[in-house]
Amino acid sequence: MAEITLNSAVRSNLRTLQSTTDLMNRTEERLSTGKKVNSAFDNPASFFTSQALDRRASTFNNLLDSVSNSVQTLKAADNGITAISKVVESLKATARSAVQSTQAVTSKASVTSAAIANLSESNLIGGTFTNNSATGTAVLNNNSTTAVAITGATKLSGAASTTSDSLASGIAAGESITVNGTKIDFVSSGATGNQVNITDDVTTLIQKIDSITGASTASSVTAGAISISTGTNQDLTLSGSTGTLAKLGLTAGTTARTAPTDVNLQNQSLTVQDKNGVNRTVTFSRGGIDTLDKLNKFFDDNNIDLQGTVAVDPATKKGTLTLQTTNAAADSTPATLTGSAVATGQAFNGAATFSTPVVGGAGKDVRDSFVKDYNNALKQISTLAKDASYNGVNLLNGDDLDIVFNEDGSSNLNVKGVQFDATGLQLGDLQNIDFYDSNSINDVLSALDDVSSKLETQSSKFGSQLQIVQTRQDFTKDMIGTLEDGSAALTSADTNAEAANLATLQTRQSLIVSALSISTSQEQNVLQLLR
Repeated sequence: MAEITLNSAVRSNLRTLQSTTDLMNRTEERLSTGKKVNSAFDNPASFFTSQALDRRASTFNNLLDSVSNSVQTLKAADNGITAISKVVESLKATARSAVQSTQAVTSKASVTSAAIANLSESNLIGGTFTNNSATGTAVLNNNSTTAVAITGATKLSGAASTTSDSLASGIAAGESITVNGTKIDFVSSGATGNQVNITDDVTTLIQKIDSITGASTASSVTAGAISISTGTNQDLTLSGSTGTLAKLGLTAGTTARTAPTDVNLQNQSLTVQDKNGVNRTVTFSRGGIDTLDKLNKFFDDNNIDLQGTVAVDPATKKGTLTLQTTNAAADSTPATLTGSAVATGQAFNGAATFSTPVVGGAGKDVRDSFVKDYNNALKQISTLAKDASYNGVNLLNGDDLDIVFNEDGSSNLNVKGVQFDATGLQLGDLQNIDFYDSNSINDVLSALDDVSSKLETQSSKFGSQLQIVQTRQDFTKDMIGTLEDGSAALTSADTNAEAANLATLQTRQSLIVSALSISTSQEQNVLQLLR
């Protein structure tokens, strides 16, 4: 059979039709798939780059699930810490209620001194003072015939004569002397209160002085020398206006009472222990620690759980000093006293050992019930820590959490777990004795405060790590979107443009078919002529 020969016009139109058909097929494929690159044949660079971007986006998608689980794991741990913190606050409330409840100790540890003369709350030194005296030099009278030593009857002032008996140097109105801080003024007449007339005698003056000192032994004049009694209540201090004391043969200064020779606490010491077991020594002295208030202040200032009390026998006027534990240490027995005051024959006369505290009564039952409540609540801490698990990971039970953020694992975060059950938080069941005094309860509260601080610190740490993970989670989501957008930009078709292209190609195809029909009709016309 002979070959079919097409004229050039037909061949041209046919080639155009084939090309248009190919373009239409490609456009229809793009419209059906939504992609302009469906295989490496379409655009190798775009195709393989798009695949790489899609693979990375898929990897990030897979990692995102793990990151999301990690977020929930951290939230579960934080929920657990919050719940445990509430239990700890409940434990604190129980301990504080125990502090405010009735004492469990009916008799606290104590030690008592021997009975000491004159010991009282305001005179903790005690002991019996005896009278002393300040004796001046002999003074003569102003008798113009023969001056003799003064006596109690000698006048304080007067003119000299053959019969006169006045001080050789008479005291003038306006002069004064001061006895133990109290001023005695000399007046010409009409003396009242702490005044003495210059016309009075020496006996009147020394009686006024004795009324000020409270001396039970009267002051006197012997061989012209005035002797002023100190009394037993305080030392004697004398001063005066210029020359006044000298006229009486006296000098300014202080004369001490005769110190006690019986048992007392002057310059005696006691050594006790403070809350930390450190020895603290108190030394008693007049002007130093010589009252009960000063002693108790010493105990407070040095964190010593002791309190002093004084009991005085009104019949004998002897007092005893008792050292007793405070409520803070009601259930404890202090260490044995040491120091000079506990020596035989001294204030405590060998009584250095504290009595044993006695526990009992309704207060004990109440505090025992608080211990039971505490221990029951404590169990919830371990339960909560155990239940704070998510997807098999429990950060409060010692599990670690490894979080991977990228495809090769080079970007990651390791969250270290903690042991936050009761044992891990160093909290254990209490014994009844732990609530019997304030010190023991304060130790419990201190331990609970430490736990609260530890929980707060760990919660802050988990919160910081959660923020990091959530930031990475958001970043991963954004990165997936970026990768998918990048992949789509390389391969996705513009459907509007492709639809317009298809319509154009369809029009072109119709035109080509029409042109091809015209080209073939010419040959048909020639055939008709030949017929």
